[in-house]
Amino acid sequence: MSQRSEVRSQKTGNKKQGLDFRLYLITDRKIVTHYPSLITAVEEALKAGVKAVQLREKDLPTRELLDMAYRMRDLTTKYNARLFINDRIDIAMCVNADGVHLGQSSIPAYAVRKAVDGSRFFIGVSTHNLEEALAAEREGADFITFGPIYPTYSKLKYGKPVGIESMKIVIENASIPIFGIGGIKPDNAKDVINAGAYGIAMISGILGENDIKKATENYLKILGETL
Repeated sequence: MSQRSEVRSQKTGNKKQGLDFRLYLITDRKIVTHYPSLITAVEEALKAGVKAVQLREKDLPTRELLDMAYRMRDLTTKYNARLFINDRIDIAMCVNADGVHLGQSSIPAYAVRKAVDGSRFFIGVSTHNLEEALAAEREGADFITFGPIYPTYSKLKYGKPVGIESMKIVIENASIPIFGIGGIKPDNAKDVINAGAYGIAMISGILGENDIKKATENYLKILGETL
């Protein structure tokens, strides 16, 4: 078996261990303009079949974020979906979330592992190059997001897009599932998957649309995961 085939086999195996989603919805309430609230917008995506949501509202005060996390926990439970909290392990534990998603300046994954029940708590890490990706894996991440793959406004601070070829290098060297992120649209999502990504992470491609349910269904169809 080639190295690439072996890596893909390991990634596919993770689905049996509980990583049962390939479309990863990340919130940004500021881009929701066609729905009354972030909650109603996310519910449209859940209705369409999204099975994992990351609550990422970094600018909210702790109490407001906690309140939103409780509401999001109720919502994701209703639709049998996983809930991840960005960065805040304390809030994730308060609302009984399924995991946290860490950035490069967050508490490291190995420290989170010591504080939680590792048998049910998932840890995702945002990465932007091979070194960060391999470090996340060593430290105990269950999966990583890698990007930005394509140009996107939400990822401008991370510099120029890393591109498909950089993602392929990470896929060749890492054994945990990789979600492509950044500028992914219906016309290029299949390219990301064909390059070996386990899944795709979406923000504006879903929440920025005027028909969230339809947009979500489209991406799930591309992934071969329709209701």
